Amino acid sequence: MNIYLVGFMGTGKTSVGKELAKKTKRHFVDLDELIELKEKRSIADIFSNSGEPSFRKIESKVLKEVSREKNFVVGCGGGIVLDKDNMKVMKKTGLIVCLKASPQIILKRVCGYSHRPLLNVADQRKRITHLLKLRSPYYALAHKSIDTSKLTVKQVTAKIFKMIPMDK
Repeated sequence: MNIYLVGFMGTGKTSVGKELAKKTKRHFVDLDELIELKEKRSIADIFSNSGEPSFRKIESKVLKEVSREKNFVVGCGGGIVLDKDNMKVMKKTGLIVCLKASPQIILKRVCGYSHRPLLNVADQRKRITHLLKLRSPYYALAHKSIDTSKLTVKQVTAKIFKMIPMDK
């Protein structure tokens, strides 16, 4: 079984994913990093030169490849849940845990990073709030959810560890 961490940017998917992989003796893969390796260009470059729909196709393809593996912790991009086929793939091959945080916490965690193509706008707080509202119904489809706003990486990891079926 794989563990898929979904949720908005800045909710801790990569940090928690790395810690959880250590704790569960699984491999960690950050889907966005894997996409960049396979495509030999940055996510920002894919968005600006090929568009978001093209990125989403690549993301789905790479997810399908990763889902064939076993015992992975997968840090997914924030928009992966928008495609129902992606959700089917993740539900069939593992546990989906959605990491959440308040818009204020997300803004605090991601401000100053230029590699976030969806936040390259004047009013980042407004954009975060808007995207969270749009994606909320999709994030709700995860098996489990954790609000990371006031928790440390270790605390979130411990909560997820308790959610994993006994064949840890």
